[in-house]
Amino acid sequence: MPTIAIASPKGGAGKSTTAVILATELAHAGVPVTLLDCDPNRSVSLWASRGTLPERIEVIADVSESTIIKTIKQYDRDQHIVVVDLEGVASRLMSRAISQADLVITPMRATTLDATVGARTIRLIAEEEEALGRDIPLAIAFTMTKTIRSKQHSGIVASLKESGVDVIEPDLLERSAFSALFEFGGDLYSMPAQGNAVAARENAAKFTQAVLNRLMQGGENV
Repeated sequence: MPTIAIASPKGGAGKSTTAVILATELAHAGVPVTLLDCDPNRSVSLWASRGTLPERIEVIADVSESTIIKTIKQYDRDQHIVVVDLEGVASRLMSRAISQADLVITPMRATTLDATVGARTIRLIAEEEEALGRDIPLAIAFTMTKTIRSKQHSGIVASLKESGVDVIEPDLLERSAFSALFEFGGDLYSMPAQGNAVAARENAAKFTQAVLNRLMQGGENV
């Protein structure tokens, strides 16, 4: 059972949006998902309460620093994925979740500030790797981006890749359908169409496949 931690010490980077899109796309593809809402803002729980929860998704909200590892292990099932939406600060809860992760995804906007703050996650993972004696795969996911990349965006991506940091492609673009998930609940297939719904679904599906490819490269059975 792979565990994916969505982690960034910066609020507003798109963690909950990334978690919900990933969870709903996996469920739509037939993969059972447990979605752990560890963010005090409870955005995932808000999404879950707004509409009928998609089949094959279970949301767990009552997760703390003391219970995070036990909760992840509780849902250690074959052909099952746990997605953990973490709080927007570097905390002990974040460290404990990262220690159990098969993949850490750090969402960020294409700004110098987000890239600078996001680097803290890279350092945090390095500390956990040293303590655990194992590699913890990390990938950066750019969120709320434009179809055409700015020079700043391209420069940040190039800098990350030159430093050996994995960058998920495609980005999660700025789509009205993505933000509307938290208004209507459900998934991109069940909620009322928002903007270019077909393009949003295609973007979400390709992003999710890129994540799955990383899990399979890491030897995870998905």
